[in-house]
Amino acid sequence: MSSVLRPPSTGQDPTTAGAYRPISSHLAITPPVSVVIPAMNEAENLPYVFKTLPAWIHEVVLVDGNSTDDTVAVARELWPEVKVVEQHGKGKGDALITGFAAASGDIIVMVDADGSADGNEIVSYVSALVSGADFAKGSRFANGGGTDDMTPIRKLGNWALCTAVNRKFGARYTDLCYGYNAFWRHCLDKIELDCTGFEIETLINIRVVKAGLKVQEIPSHEYLRIHGTSNLRAVRDGLRVLKVILKERSNRRALRRREQHSPMLDSTRGEVS
Repeated sequence: MSSVLRPPSTGQDPTTAGAYRPISSHLAITPPVSVVIPAMNEAENLPYVFKTLPAWIHEVVLVDGNSTDDTVAVARELWPEVKVVEQHGKGKGDALITGFAAASGDIIVMVDADGSADGNEIVSYVSALVSGADFAKGSRFANGGGTDDMTPIRKLGNWALCTAVNRKFGARYTDLCYGYNAFWRHCLDKIELDCTGFEIETLINIRVVKAGLKVQEIPSHEYLRIHGTSNLRAVRDGLRVLKVILKERSNRRALRRREQHSPMLDSTRGEVS
């Protein structure tokens, strides 16, 4: 059954109408949407992040990475109902995993706290999910996307790593290392996440494909970080991404070997005994 519903007419039961979340004049949904924002010392950027978040989302989960500025206070002022979760580990991957566990929505959206993402795009991600996709992947290089914050060396590295993932795992991504994505909660049951750094985005993209989930790319525009400096390091984090790709490829080969040599499989008949 589709989760896409038209807004009820005025003649319908008002208690039923209250279950709908208006998205636009042509679309309403019933699934609650959680936005997960990992943040560390982003007090100056949060006003730009929160002002673009649509009012119809179910909740905002802010994962605070032991900030020493007013990140938490600013978030609570901007969004009084914000769910603040303290991060006990380190790294973006650890923060996102913490946020996913705390989110209560059926749909989870990943948004960076540096002001580079436009919350108005969330409607495109949610529309893709309620129309049948399991995973809505933001892409700066899909038709209609773009970026103001990528050096030539980072662009080359992203292309090379994306090409490797497409060839090794049968994906058709146009972008790999981008953190603006959305997915149904049930996806978490199929993609165990176990890394702590920026490579979390690549790990999610690979395991979504390996799990056979339906992916739809969403054109997205990445803006410049507004205040502060990023913790991203092109060479260091690029090598971590490459390590993830090689490890996942090795694990895939090992799984195939186990399946081929399983004693449960009768090779002469192709049936389970």
